[in-house]
Amino acid sequence: MSADSAPVHRSRLVRVLLWTAGTVSLILGLIGVVLPGLPTTPFVLLAAACYVRSSPRAYDWLIRNRLVGHLIVRYRSGEGVPVRAKVVTITALWVTIGLSAAFAVDSLIVRIMLAVIAIGVTIHVASIR
Repeated sequence: MSADSAPVHRSRLVRVLLWTAGTVSLILGLIGVVLPGLPTTPFVLLAAACYVRSSPRAYDWLIRNRLVGHLIVRYRSGEGVPVRAKVVTITALWVTIGLSAAFAVDSLIVRIMLAVIAIGVTIHVASIR
């Protein structure tokens, strides 16, 4: 999707909020490039989704970026998310959920909820082309 064909939101407040969310997601994605365990691709895709609705200029810059632009282009063209990105995402998910369940949560019900959420997200990420 090019920025020309994407509907930019009419509300200035919503555009600012989307741009801010996109920028935060992009920063997290860029940190994920150098920090093992923090997934890059999902954050970059989220940034692109936010930018395409808030700032065509930011979206165009992002898809032309040599560091992360290829991730968006591949996803948009139907090539999907690389297997390595899926493995890193699912691994980070389970490590984070596992550590949270083991050390930060005392309630059995909350631990079960965390496991159900992790299973659901794993199925979703694994099913993305």
